[in-house]
Amino acid sequence: MRLFRFVCCGFSLISMVTPQVSAAEQLVIATSPSVAGPVEALGRKFETTHPNLRVQLYLDSGLDVRRTIAGMENSPKGQYFIGSGPIHLVAPGGDELITRLEQKYYVLPGTRRTYAEVPLVMIVPESLVEAPSSFEALAQDKSLRIAIGDPQLTVLGQKTKEMLTTLGVWTNLEGRLDRATDTRSVLDHVLNGQADVGILFGPDAIQERERIRIVVISSRETVQPVIHSMAMERYCPNRALCAEFLEFIQSPEAQAELKRLGYASPAQIQSIKK
Repeated sequence: MRLFRFVCCGFSLISMVTPQVSAAEQLVIATSPSVAGPVEALGRKFETTHPNLRVQLYLDSGLDVRRTIAGMENSPKGQYFIGSGPIHLVAPGGDELITRLEQKYYVLPGTRRTYAEVPLVMIVPESLVEAPSSFEALAQDKSLRIAIGDPQLTVLGQKTKEMLTTLGVWTNLEGRLDRATDTRSVLDHVLNGQADVGILFGPDAIQERERIRIVVISSRETVQPVIHSMAMERYCPNRALCAEFLEFIQSPEAQAELKRLGYASPAQIQSIKK
């Protein structure tokens, strides 16, 4: 997998994705840095069964991805047309952008596929022998100090407060909460002994799995997870290939790879399995 960021935006994209080193076909996914890891992992897996294909990522913030695609769609007449665009798929961090792109018809209606959910997890240092067995158990042991993201500053904190409020323990815990300004700080507070347990998003916890362990994973009933999807760009140059990739990301093989990275299978995939 060749992971890269285009140095030019808008109409120069088509020249950037022209193969220069290999004659292999390219599949270009416009995505956000926040989900580059899972999207790249999915691309690698897909390449193993498509030896003459290279999945490449166009990395940019969600807003700039939208601007780039809007620029393509509104380019001078004749510059791009159906089947000639430089981008195959759009996979932003979160679903709001895809919804907006669908409304503008910048991605093809009906092609959105949800591939991952981001659960909250409780972490403890690897050295801690007796760990809480549930989020509710945090209210029972009054000695535990809990590191969380600040609800005023972070999405992590907002989701954590939502979950603990739903469980009815937020008020009970407020005096023992160690509010951190970001994910890294939550980890540091746990690893440095400032807190006994921490609450993180699953993928962030997996990155430190050699020093911490995950003891509890949130359920969909207690907190609405962050959802990640991708869809086919309207000018996609190979719709059959895109459709195949979109089907692949919901396959058991792809979902196993995402689980290894700390993600959970979306509800719609789980319902199909049942």
